[in-house]
Amino acid sequence: MIKGHQINYNNQNISILNGIDVHVNYGEFLAIVGPNGAGKSSLLNVLANEINTGKKQEIFFKDKIISGWDLKELSRHKAKFSQHNAQDIPLLVKDVVMMGRYPYFGSQPGSADADSINISMGKTEIGHLKERDYNSLSGGEKQRVHLARVLSQLDNDIAHRLLFLDEPLNNLDIKHQYNTLELIKQFTKKNNSAIVVLHDLNLAASFADKILLMEHGRVLAYGAPEEVFTEEKISRAYNFPCTICKHPVNESTMILFG
Repeated sequence: MIKGHQINYNNQNISILNGIDVHVNYGEFLAIVGPNGAGKSSLLNVLANEINTGKKQEIFFKDKIISGWDLKELSRHKAKFSQHNAQDIPLLVKDVVMMGRYPYFGSQPGSADADSINISMGKTEIGHLKERDYNSLSGGEKQRVHLARVLSQLDNDIAHRLLFLDEPLNNLDIKHQYNTLELIKQFTKKNNSAIVVLHDLNLAASFADKILLMEHGRVLAYGAPEEVFTEEKISRAYNFPCTICKHPVNESTMILFG
């Protein structure tokens, strides 16, 4: 699906990413984790073709260098949920979600676009908010609006779509955190892929197929959750002691801090 080889990125002569290799397969859910300042969001932005590193980067999407894609065509194959969205958007909720359909119509959306955003708003449980002013919503509600937007953007028949999400669980309550991760998992089960920056290690262990653990702009560990989430690796990355055990319900790796 997407491959990055020896990704490097400097900002104002500060090394942000250093020698990172990443390979996400079709149908894979990759969680990028690590402490603050590890380079998680920067890596996501580079992979999504949203940062110009100033160097030739060997990032391939569907076996083609990602910078060589036509941007409108690329927007039908991949979508990105950003950590920071504009707080002041003077539009109704349904119009913000419709932004995800911009690659599919000219001056006016069609009935298929209206159907698509209604489905996406239903999935993220914001259908009852569609006539509300976006600026009147809570932080968590705004998060779900933008999740609906990117889901509607990838609502098409193209095989092997790719979803980037940067901390999509911010401001969400427990129910909507799990609902969001379930939506991502359902997306990847259709042979699509997702790369998600997460802070909650236990949720990452429960939902992700692969984990990329970062430390100081480098890859500390990369593999299945049970391979990456060890006491030694996590304690080193976060500089904080932890204990590893099995989740009593789903048997996934469980991390206890302290």
